[in-house]
Amino acid sequence: MAILCSNELITFIIKLNHITIRLMNTILRNILAVVTGIVIGSIINMGIITISGSIIPPPEGADITTMEGLKASMHLFKPINFLFPFLAHALGTLGGALLAAWIATTHKMKFALLIGLFFLIGGITNILLLPSPTWFAVLDIGGAYIPMAWLGATLLNRKIKK
Repeated sequence: MAILCSNELITFIIKLNHITIRLMNTILRNILAVVTGIVIGSIINMGIITISGSIIPPPEGADITTMEGLKASMHLFKPINFLFPFLAHALGTLGGALLAAWIATTHKMKFALLIGLFFLIGGITNILLLPSPTWFAVLDIGGAYIPMAWLGATLLNRKIKK
């Protein structure tokens, strides 16, 4: 009886260890998903912002090298000048959310939306710090973050199901 109990105890401990290791792997992988989504989304965002001036030049006389210069010259920007900032925000969020959903082991949509929320907070902060036209603020806040995060997770979900 004592041997049977000790064997059962050992088996129970081994199963518990296996569950703990799997749970730890899940938690670590989900944390990695969020961190990687934020980093890669930020790289995509900054990459697009960096190349934007060479594709659509800033208005004549606009200093876009500093935040103060950008604030002072915002009134010179035309709607076309807001195309790349919007694309940077939308595609950075989409890429980060897609990657986070791909890496996460559970709750893929939630982690993708968490990436969208992170970038949404950044977008709101950006709009508060850098005055922009109201139409751009509404479009950016309403279309570049949460919808793109949802789209990223949805695209991944569809690919997985096929």
